Amino acid sequence: MRAAVALAVLLLAAAPGQARSRGSDGRFERRSSENFVLYQDVAIDHRTGWRGSDQFEREVLASLESAHDGLREILGLDPRRRVVVTVYDPAVFDAQFAQLAAFQVAGFYAGSIRVRGDVRLTAELTRVLHHEYVHAALDAAAPSLVLPALVNEGLAEWFARRALGLPILEPYEAALLERAGRSADWLPLPALLGPSFASLEPRTAALAYLESRDFVAHLARHHGERSLLKFWRALVRSGQLERALARAFGSDLGEIEARMLQELRR
Repeated sequence: MRAAVALAVLLLAAAPGQARSRGSDGRFERRSSENFVLYQDVAIDHRTGWRGSDQFEREVLASLESAHDGLREILGLDPRRRVVVTVYDPAVFDAQFAQLAAFQVAGFYAGSIRVRGDVRLTAELTRVLHHEYVHAALDAAAPSLVLPALVNEGLAEWFARRALGLPILEPYEAALLERAGRSADWLPLPALLGPSFASLEPRTAALAYLESRDFVAHLARHHGERSLLKFWRALVRSGQLERALARAFGSDLGEIEARMLQELRR
């Protein structure tokens, strides 16, 4: 999910009729797997024929099942109901959702996963699917818990890259964080505890997502990935971020932020 997705979710909730638009040919193909129901209307048939569309659907579901298995292993999350995923033809997705943000939306979760498709399962589409599945699984596990965006987006950003074997931070992203950490550009972590980054302008939102990813990566790196499971369970039980941080990591948010900044400034 890119930096505008939280905004897309909020505006979609205010305009639910937009979620019922038709696909490129007026109907969505449906296919199911053990844990997902997939609807897709990418105009693949125009290029590759029916077999291409069939292969695309199988590959998307396989990618989603991989995300399911990985997240269950790390955070113990296993939604009881199948997660609904809609993959839109790119032109349809852009026409329907581009106005929801000042920059391009690749996908979002609002009760179900909705993503901008492609004629094949690209690395970017795979990353977006994994990211959005984290949101869906967190919501299924604790539907009444309003997660801080720092945690919600941080877990989704971190997991999607880890699951796909990508660097948690690309070199240019690490350089951007370092520059921010040495300047007034840094966004204090307490400022990222709202339910979304909807009110942030594009460049600030991009940094917010990056800091959130680094926040989770920092915890996993210094306390082990299994500590994230302890943290999640403590957060669900207490509903309070500071209590969960203290229980899982023995630190408060200010102390964690100070260590993050110390590492960036070395």
